[in-house]
Amino acid sequence: MARPRNEDRRNAILSAATRAIASQGLGAPTAVIAKEAGVSNGSLFVYFNTKAVLLNELYVALKTEMATTALAGLPAESEPREQLLQMWTQWLHWATAGPEKRRALAQLQVSDDITADSHQAVYSASSAIADLLERSRAGGPMQDAPLSFVLTLTNAIAETTIDTVIREPAEAETLIRVAFDAIWRVVAGA
Repeated sequence: MARPRNEDRRNAILSAATRAIASQGLGAPTAVIAKEAGVSNGSLFVYFNTKAVLLNELYVALKTEMATTALAGLPAESEPREQLLQMWTQWLHWATAGPEKRRALAQLQVSDDITADSHQAVYSASSAIADLLERSRAGGPMQDAPLSFVLTLTNAIAETTIDTVIREPAEAETLIRVAFDAIWRVVAGA
């Protein structure tokens, strides 16, 4: 008879995997992850059948957390600019508050182990971000550019901003706002 799964233990494994991948990369051994989580290596495989399953579930969990945080509390009645500013600010605060999550996610995003199903789950979880960018660029200089290009450009500016905020935390709010103003001019032309 299979042992019942404990959600706290599962979350401990995901947290340990985040830390291990952030510090050791995708090659971090499951034994290290299990030890960090306070479980046996065998217990890890009760929750995640393979390391690839663990990586996929971690990828989906981190991307979903990031999207959920970025989209939390967006005022539906506000103009796209105000919504995008709030989403941008919340996204960057999430990334700078959890540098291990950001580093692990950077590794996972380029992993060949991440499946099409995981990418689809992430796309579904973050579709409201894409919708907001679509509304924001309507009529602007990026209106005819592929959405994937707009997302990549936005992410590049975000990553640069996050790196700078981590180095200069006293300037965080100013840097986040300056970067947003640049994004808005590029996307919306305003």
